[in-house]
Amino acid sequence: MPTDRDYVLGTHDEELARLGLQHHVWRPVVLDCWQRAGLTVAKRVLDVGAGPGYATVDLAEIVRPTGEVVAVERSRNFIRAMEAACRARSLTNVKIHEIDLMTDHLPTGDYDFAWCRWVVSFVVDPALLIRKLARVMPKGSLSIFHEYGHYETWRFFPRLPMQERFREHVIATWRESGGEPDGAARLPELLSESRFAIRSSRPHVFCLQPRDYMWQWPTTFIETYLPRLIEVGRIDEKFADQVRTDLASAEANPNGFMVTPLVLEIVAEKL
Repeated sequence: MPTDRDYVLGTHDEELARLGLQHHVWRPVVLDCWQRAGLTVAKRVLDVGAGPGYATVDLAEIVRPTGEVVAVERSRNFIRAMEAACRARSLTNVKIHEIDLMTDHLPTGDYDFAWCRWVVSFVVDPALLIRKLARVMPKGSLSIFHEYGHYETWRFFPRLPMQERFREHVIATWRESGGEPDGAARLPELLSESRFAIRSSRPHVFCLQPRDYMWQWPTTFIETYLPRLIEVGRIDEKFADQVRTDLASAEANPNGFMVTPLVLEIVAEKL
């Protein structure tokens, strides 16, 4: 059985907090995406790889009690957090399934939408995931993906050499865990093979300065992931301190900026 340690980023409390920040940073982008796709009251949504349920809660509140969200997640830590969030908001229209996307079947249902964010990039067999999704999504339903398309677009100006070395270590550990940082690259091919037609696509990449709220998203990731790289023996404390020094210099530079990793939004209809 997989354990929570199989998650390349972990499922510890610090990661829960980081994911919460990440969701709030991306929430305006996501809400706009859902609205454009037609996700509204009374719809049934499959939340694939729901994590701690930050998006699950938003989806449940959008579809209201006349709709339903079916959330699938394998991490027991994340499921506990999701259950607590649903209780805190008195949500009764969420069903949570503890399943592994690679070894278990997806729950069937009369879904209108599927939501899949930063999942394709982490599973060991994206083609299998898309085939499983195709089996449960009805004809005419929409599957919405937010996945990294080119992770190496993440960089600072002026350049931060240590951040770029850190980024390469992140990519390496990601691939060692069975994932693929540029997971969106294969989606058009995989969706076609499983009889999905892409109805819309758009890139999401941001140019940020330290005063921007979204700046916290990548920089918090750096601080959270440095200890993980030390734990697996890829870097030492000296390397980590050099990365932190580089980051501090960027935050102090009034003319510096950061470009975020490219995220591709793909909305596909099941044929």
